[in-house]
This record gives sequence, structure tokens and C-alpha cells, in this order.
Amino acid sequence: MFVVALVWSGCAAVTPSERAGWRAGVGRETITPTDALWMTGYASRDHPAEGTSQDLWVKALAISDSTGNRAVLLTLDLCGVTREISDRVALEIMRRYGLPRSAVMTNVSHTHCSPWLEGSIAGLRIFPPDGVKKAAIYRAALEKKMIAAAAHALDSMTPATLAWGEDQTTFGINRRENAEKDVAARRAAGTLKGPSDPRVPVLAIYDAASGSLRGLLLSYACHNTTLSIYQWHGDYAGCAQTELERRHPGATVMFTSGCGADINPNPRGTVELAEQHGRALADAADRALARPLTQVEGRFASAMDDITLSFTRKPTSAELREAMEKEQPSKAMHQAWSASLTEQLRTKGDAILSYAYPIQVWKLGALSWAALGGEVVVDYSLRLRSEHQGNLWVFGYSTDVMAYIPNERVLKEGRYEGATSMVPYARPSPWTAGLEEKIVAKTHDLLAQTTAK
Repeated sequence: MFVVALVWSGCAAVTPSERAGWRAGVGRETITPTDALWMTGYASRDHPAEGTSQDLWVKALAISDSTGNRAVLLTLDLCGVTREISDRVALEIMRRYGLPRSAVMTNVSHTHCSPWLEGSIAGLRIFPPDGVKKAAIYRAALEKKMIAAAAHALDSMTPATLAWGEDQTTFGINRRENAEKDVAARRAAGTLKGPSDPRVPVLAIYDAASGSLRGLLLSYACHNTTLSIYQWHGDYAGCAQTELERRHPGATVMFTSGCGADINPNPRGTVELAEQHGRALADAADRALARPLTQVEGRFASAMDDITLSFTRKPTSAELREAMEKEQPSKAMHQAWSASLTEQLRTKGDAILSYAYPIQVWKLGALSWAALGGEVVVDYSLRLRSEHQGNLWVFGYSTDVMAYIPNERVLKEGRYEGATSMVPYARPSPWTAGLEEKIVAKTHDLLAQTTAK
């Protein structure tokens, strides 16, 4: 009778009108390291972090449609995340709440002022044993905090109205086509080159009873790399979230990285510039909120799958030996690449030439999201949005940040995003041609699956 009473009281608290719409909840946990961990993103850093300039966060948004389909999005102020971390966290959330794997999404902001994660960007440098030990301890604590944030969001869901819109900001420029020193003059002359995506999509979560803003999700396709300081900092994405939470008291603001692997903020180099870009992003979000938004109506659906991508070849023993011994400016990074590949070849052999690449799709009524793994160049977002018959947001840096993901054009051109970035990521060689069509085709397939549900 006690159990029946609990079930009855839980149902009685929800009116028929509330059951008909969306429910949402938010959660957050500080993930700022309390120890002097090694930082990530730049091979030139030669010692651990020296302090905190801005706290780092994991934030969670949980949603449920009128039929009870639930999902949770986790956003993190980190440079990357491994598939192992994402899957362990998702499996625990699935165990506790009965969600399918496709309904748990992870995205990182890609701030380089964050800690190096165990198993991530293995070719950056060979870290000392003490640094590796501390990274393992941090990783375990991080996973617990990700689960705690998700649990709080799922447990605190209440009736909500979801609505979306978009605006633009233009501090992100194509770094492959515009030398940093030339950007100011080219911007003034209107002669910036290369593709970019200035759109700033926003999803607003309003309390159904009071109409107050409870949560806000925004995205931008640009490297979150204004800074290279020896302090923890969320960079411009962290500044935008902080600014919007100041402007909208009581709201939890989250950021998802778009496909900005070849886009840099400009100018950059100081905390003041990170704050400037953060305000520009916050202004774009507020402009979108000030206009009529499109309300999310309908049901939630999700799909997720891996495709197999391949690398062109294994490095030879001579190449690995030369990388370990050759004197060069980036010697530490090439030594780490050599050491990692030597171990990978010993334990996995030819299997290192294949990679399970994750793609995830969510459908919120008439709005769809596509979340791609890795550092995805902007061409993917532009192409997928042009080919999709409907409203589509495309994120990179989701589930597993294992390498740069060039499209065919960038792969053929080579340079950093197409070729040499495989060194810090400890991958054997560039991707094999054809990856763009595989990724695009599977994304369209998953989008079709969610439309059919």
C-alpha cells in the first residue's frame, strides 16, 4: 500500500495539461582541478597549471517529451573527451534511468586552458609518472561529477516550454585561409577568405508555470582558443556562459561546440579578448531571445551509430625511430607520437588502422541535432544543413575527440587539419579518402531514422 501510495501521489502531482508538454531539468558540477595538473591543447606547455582564472564546469540539460521519452545533454569546459569516458558515464546513466545510449549526448567546449585527460591527445608530450597518476585520479572524479550533474537534471525535471532561434557573430575566421596578422586589414576591407559559419543557434528552456528562463543552450562554430595561459579558464565560451548567467539570474547557460576545427577567434591572446568574444556571443544569444522564437512541439527521438574510418598506413620502424631521436622544435611532441604508436602497434597491430567513429542524432519536434565526433571542419555543418530538409544544428567535439575530421577538400590540401594534426593525436597517418561521404551518408541515415520514429 505504501508503494501504491507513492506511485499515486507522484502521478497526482502532474496535471493532464502538464503531461501534454515537455519537461526539463538542469544540473551542474564544478570540474576545476584542485591539484597542479598538466594542461592540454598546446605541446609548448612545459609545466603544470599555476592556478585558476575561471572555474570549469560540467552542465546537464535533461528533457522529456509528452510520452516520457527522456534524454540528457552534458556539456564540459574541456579540450576533449574520450570514448571510454563518454561511454562509462552514459552506461551508468542508462543503468539508473533506463535511457537508451543514443539519448545521452556529450559535448566539450575545446578550451585549451583545461587539464590533459587520461587517454586523450596522447601525442602531445610524454607526461611524467606523477602527472599521469594525477590525471587518472582527475578522470575518475570527473566521471562521477558528470553522472551527478546528469542525475540532478533528470531528477529535477518540471513542466517546461522549449523554444529556439538564432543570430550571428563574426569573431571566428577561417584560419587556413587567413593569416592571423592579416585578419584586421582583411576584415576592414571585406576580403576575408574561406568558409565559416557565423550562426549562433539558441535553445531556451522556460518554466511552464512562471515563464522564467531556466536554461539556455547556445552554440558557435569556432575554436575555443583565445588563450594559452597557464591557468584554468573556459575561454570565450566560458565567458559567454558567465555573462549570460549574469544577465539572466537563475538560468543555467550551456555551450556546445559547432564544427569549427578550422575556425579561430580573432583577435586573441589575452583574457580581455576572451571576455570580448564572450560578450559578442552573449549579445548574439540575447538578440535571438529578443525576437519571436520557434516553440518546440512534438516528440523526442534519438539514434546513434558508429562507422568505420581508416588511416592510410602504419608508420615504419625507421619513422618511429627518427621521430624519437631527431632534433626539432617539436621534438617532445614527436617523441610522444613515436612512443604511443610503438605501444599501439605492439598491443593492437593492424587494428590501429581502423577507427569506430561515432555519430549521434536527436530530434526535438521539428528541430534536429547532429553530433559528430572529433574536431570537425566547418564544411560538414554547411553541407549537412544545406542538404537536410528541415531545421538542423550540427555539433563537433561530441562523444569522442580522437582527431581532426577534415572533409575531402581539406584532406587533399593537407597542412595541419588534413595531415600533421595526427601527430599530437597519436594517430598513425592521415585519414583515408572517402570519410566525408561516409560521415554525411550515415548522418542523413540517422536523421531519417529519427524522423520515422
